Amino acid sequence: MIRHSLLFALVLTASSPLYALAQASHSPVSSKGSFHLEPLSWWADMHNPKLQLMLYSDALPTDAVQLKVEIIGKDVVFEGIEQTENPHYLFINLDLCQAKPQTFDIRILDGDKQLLQLPYTLAARAEDSRERQGFSNKDVIYLITPDRFANGNPNNDNQADMLEHAAPDNSDGRHGGDIEGIRQHLDYFAKLGVTQLWINPLLENNQAQYSYHGYAMTNLYRVDPRFGSNQDYQRLVTEAKQHGLGVIKDVVLNHIGSNHWWLEDLPSSDWLNVPQQPNVTATQTAPAASFTSHRRTTVQDPYADTQDKRDFVDGWFVDSMPDLNQRNPKLATYLIQNSIWWVEYAGLSGIREDTYSYADKAFLTQWSKALMAEYPHFNIVGEEWTANPITVSYWQKGKINADGYSSDLPSLMDFPLYEKLLESLNEPEGWDTGFIKLYEMLANDVVYANPSQLVLFEGNHDTNRIYSLLKENLPLYQMALTYVLTAKRIPQLFYGTEVLMTSPTEGRHDGVVRSDFPGGFANSKVSGFSGKGLNAKQLQALAFVRTLLNYRKHSTALQTGDLLHFVPQNGVYVQFRCAAKHPTAGNACYQADADKVMVIYNKNDQAQTLDLSQFNKVLAGNSSANSVFTGDKFKLNQSLALPHAGVMLLELKHQ
Repeated sequence: MIRHSLLFALVLTASSPLYALAQASHSPVSSKGSFHLEPLSWWADMHNPKLQLMLYSDALPTDAVQLKVEIIGKDVVFEGIEQTENPHYLFINLDLCQAKPQTFDIRILDGDKQLLQLPYTLAARAEDSRERQGFSNKDVIYLITPDRFANGNPNNDNQADMLEHAAPDNSDGRHGGDIEGIRQHLDYFAKLGVTQLWINPLLENNQAQYSYHGYAMTNLYRVDPRFGSNQDYQRLVTEAKQHGLGVIKDVVLNHIGSNHWWLEDLPSSDWLNVPQQPNVTATQTAPAASFTSHRRTTVQDPYADTQDKRDFVDGWFVDSMPDLNQRNPKLATYLIQNSIWWVEYAGLSGIREDTYSYADKAFLTQWSKALMAEYPHFNIVGEEWTANPITVSYWQKGKINADGYSSDLPSLMDFPLYEKLLESLNEPEGWDTGFIKLYEMLANDVVYANPSQLVLFEGNHDTNRIYSLLKENLPLYQMALTYVLTAKRIPQLFYGTEVLMTSPTEGRHDGVVRSDFPGGFANSKVSGFSGKGLNAKQLQALAFVRTLLNYRKHSTALQTGDLLHFVPQNGVYVQFRCAAKHPTAGNACYQADADKVMVIYNKNDQAQTLDLSQFNKVLAGNSSANSVFTGDKFKLNQSLALPHAGVMLLELKHQ
């Protein structure tokens, strides 16, 4: 039952003596115990002026006769409080529409007795914060698992208040990589040619084991001290911008870690999606029946039973990841504000949202809509891990769904095209095998509202390494990376792909897939950063990736151009990307003066001759081409020799 209290608020002016007194001292005053006040701070002049503070304190009595809240600040309008059955929580609603940057005091009283006095800061927003540009087709995203990339500060590897210590010889343990290790290699990323860093979660994961991956968060406002501090993260983003790099935050809305401080004293009995008693302790786990079914299609299936839908959305991912109930409006507000806080605090250029469809779908629209309203040019990509484009397309903004569901999510990870890329490269060529599967998968783009906004990848922290999946065949590897980086998509690479990092090919081997980047740790005999100790194939792969990435940086055709492809024949698949010089109603590839790039994928080990006459309509106006990889020049009025299996990337030259 919700307990009602008599409330009042004082909204003081700058001329008030109490306001002046409050400005003189901002240290918290509490009669006893600990407290959390979240968000940690906020900003003036936000698009949405409303703010809901979550206050937790064991100083809040269960038997308060007259609980009062005083706000001692200029133009900070108090709009009341909300409570749950847990008296240790107080939700304070504020309107900051007229408030300027300041630090104001929040006083909590029981009658005339002061229980808490807490300072709260409204900061000034960074210039043009609202207009920040999110990641786009112009970018290449580089995914980093921070614990495994580089150890820039060995002194933070172990922390007294953290349950798990470094175990560099354990593939599933912590290895010591951190924010400082990433910061020290910003020049490497810039020279490689990537433009965005997606970093697996950096927030506190105070779990007893397997905490390095970051997806069982125990504090949503604190960077894990084994990675660094909040200020270190902020500094990383600032310095990354100076190198032409944006930073994308990995966000988890579906679940938290079982050692999150909420689990010691839950805000309400419906905070989690499990049929357990209120105030579940961190030592309790979900009953077997409460684990998610992972049946993603139930969310959009017109014939699905309601219980089957609940079994997917409301079940726990694993027993160490309690499932959050985003239908609780206070939790929904908390999660939305948390995401906005990190964007504003750190200066982010994007969010990747984990296990996207597992959260309540009405909330997901509310969350993404709130972020995009706050930052109109921002970008968010969701993870919907399925090979079915119909399932993925359901979640993209602009899709007209049969059930009426409307999403506000701009982008999703393109798992269907990724899966088909691997399949087509590994299969022998035939009528219905090989390249034709990749060709036909692109026809499914008709189900997407905006297919070019999908993020296509060659691998991530949950997939085995692509070089291994392609049987360590360098020409196939080069074809795969060229496809990802020249597709009409937003491309993403996984750290270490550029130096041919390997893994098993069957089953899940997460700790091995996320092995240490060569050169990122003490006593490394091989370094991907300097090239020391890399073998000939690794050096060739690194040069290949660097050449392609840096060419893409300056190619309008590859960034935003139209796509035209031709039915694969005899193991050869040809695509064009074309950027129009002036507006055109049709595909720019048929426009004579467009900027054009031709990509030729060849699986044949024996030399082939490609008859260019079939491309006459596209090649009109182009007499020659330069190879991006070799610098060789080719005439386009004759057949093209394909000496061996591999990929050719040709920049077409005008007559």
